[in-house]
Amino acid sequence: MEALLLYIDPGTGGMLFTILFSLLGGLFYFVGTMFVKLKYKVGGRGVAVDRNKTPLIVFSDHKRYWNTFEPILDELERRGVKAKFLTMSEDDPGLSKQYENISAEYIGTGNKAFSRLNLLNAGVVLATTPGLEVLMWKRSKKVDYYVHIPHAANDITLYRMFGIDFFDAILLPGTFHAAQVRKMEEMRSLPQKDLCVVGVPYLDGMKKRLEKEGTCEGKERKTVLVAPSWGESGILRRYGSSLIDALLKTGYEIIIRPHPQSFTAEKDYMDQLMKQYGEDSGVKWNRDNDNFDVLRRSDIIISDFSGVVVDFALVFDKPVIYADVSFDPAPYDQAWFDEELWTFRFMREIGLQLSEDQFDHIKDIIDECLTNERFSAARKKAREECWQHIGCSAERVADYLQLKMAKLNG
Repeated sequence: MEALLLYIDPGTGGMLFTILFSLLGGLFYFVGTMFVKLKYKVGGRGVAVDRNKTPLIVFSDHKRYWNTFEPILDELERRGVKAKFLTMSEDDPGLSKQYENISAEYIGTGNKAFSRLNLLNAGVVLATTPGLEVLMWKRSKKVDYYVHIPHAANDITLYRMFGIDFFDAILLPGTFHAAQVRKMEEMRSLPQKDLCVVGVPYLDGMKKRLEKEGTCEGKERKTVLVAPSWGESGILRRYGSSLIDALLKTGYEIIIRPHPQSFTAEKDYMDQLMKQYGEDSGVKWNRDNDNFDVLRRSDIIISDFSGVVVDFALVFDKPVIYADVSFDPAPYDQAWFDEELWTFRFMREIGLQLSEDQFDHIKDIIDECLTNERFSAARKKAREECWQHIGCSAERVADYLQLKMAKLNG
């Protein structure tokens, strides 16, 4: 009798299993729907927005770029914009800056940092770092938009090859930079990026500091700053001790500020040169993270194609000597261009060229630059070409980022 009570005929059993699976299916659907509603917020257009996505990430590969990011982050903080600042420098000044809306994080260096970057989940990523999709830094599938902002006001073609090709947008110092980008896109059959002329945030910051702190008065001697680019075409690699010896004979204070990359890419050479010209040589070596003080102190700069020439001439309104180096464009985007670099034309107008056969008369060349008034007018003209929207660049960057984030959020 008990066995008969447990018996279910095949037809009834099939019906019961059908009902059971229907109930389970409905339950799983309900749970799944609730999960999706919790994870996503559906906007007016029906666009799903990932609640875990950071609206804005600002990435810096070195602390020396804090002078670019600080005015931008200050403006975003003032507007109450939420963002994250990620840096590869453990002692980045941005890590100690107190913000309410912006968090800062050290993400390590090398593979550790790039592993993190390649998996970011963000609406917009802003960076000065070139080379996206070229070397170790890859576009994350969870990042909607990559924006590049240059860390110098000179030619944008002076990046290493393909350095800016895979960004979605570039925020530019001046209009001539936009023409260079468009030509590269055409030559390489690249889709057009969004280009916006915003000015130069760090130059605005320097200008404000100079207005506040004033010029460096009361020095006993004129100060000559040697500030090269790095690599084989730079003046330190090209001329080395012959240039330094000639400068020491002038009796002026000589400061050498190598490009920070030199201590990585050409470390052995720099170690040898700094040992040769130690503390008793009369040469002062400058490796400050912030170059403001050394630029303010200097009366004249000797360089090659380094972007610091632009900073020195335009912000501090002081003369320039540019070394006669045989610039090799092969590693740079400039290799695709037939026309001369804007930087070289700019330097011809604002200063004098120095070749190795003139080293014996280098003091006369320095004195000529220091006293000739024609270079001042040329600096004013150059300022109009490569540094637009003076004094309001951080605001323009913030405007662009906010508009882009709003558009991405539908």
